[in-house]
Amino acid sequence: MSKLSCWTEAVRLRTLPVSLAGVIAGASMALCYHTFKPAPVAICLLFATLAQIASNFANEYFDYRDGLDRKGRTGPRRGVTEGDIPPEAMRNAALATLGCAAAVGCSLLWWGGWWLIAPGVAIVLGALAYSAGPWPLSRHALGEIAVVLFFGVAPVTLTYYLQAGNCPATVWMTSVAVGLLAANVLIVNNYRDRDDDRAVGKTTIAVKFGPRFALGLYLADIIMAVALTLPVWIALCSRGIWILLCPAAWLVVAVTVWKSVCRSSGTALNPLLGKTAMLMLAYTVMLLLCVTLTL
Repeated sequence: MSKLSCWTEAVRLRTLPVSLAGVIAGASMALCYHTFKPAPVAICLLFATLAQIASNFANEYFDYRDGLDRKGRTGPRRGVTEGDIPPEAMRNAALATLGCAAAVGCSLLWWGGWWLIAPGVAIVLGALAYSAGPWPLSRHALGEIAVVLFFGVAPVTLTYYLQAGNCPATVWMTSVAVGLLAANVLIVNNYRDRDDDRAVGKTTIAVKFGPRFALGLYLADIIMAVALTLPVWIALCSRGIWILLCPAAWLVVAVTVWKSVCRSSGTALNPLLGKTAMLMLAYTVMLLLCVTLTL
């Protein structure tokens, strides 16, 4: 396996739509309220992508350092564990990418003011606290909560605020909905890895509460995401009731993917992890397109 392929795998391209979806949702809500500004949205997209890549690199490095990854694991190949990437190189890549994300984030102070330093620092620390620190969130069944906050609430509300200077209730509800869809990506990951995680003492929701609970939570997240954004969809019905067919059709596809997850195990879940991420992205892009049509 080439070095480039190893690093590409470490980036985890399948899950990158997760970082884009929150910003797209924030931009969609700004269009709804006629406050859209392209420049901060573009910067937020770059920041979110860099922050997720840094978190992925850090997760691989710290899981290797703490002995939580084993060769021949069920999930995607880990370059550090397999000996393809030196641990120091992965650590340095995580820090460098995080530094780039911080530098990009600083440019957003132009629109949001100095107070943005506080959530920016929280996001940087969150990227590390997921896998590192005295109490790593991913190892204490708190990974999904962290994902809801850092891939849903934070990107949607901050992207919207940078354009509008405020944050109405519908934006907060949409941010939680996006976070729940992001959590489903982690649920599939942890559902697939539950036996490996249990063997090394890593506690995830799938390990602590069992696979049936994890699968039930996946379905519940789908339904709650649509329910939380329903006020937005209803508001868009000014162009016609047909707008409601969009979330309904998406819900049918999402349930179909959930059924596939329920029937699969091991490496067969890897493409379904990517499909779950694409479901999240598709929902936000669908919202963006529908908002654009109603302008």
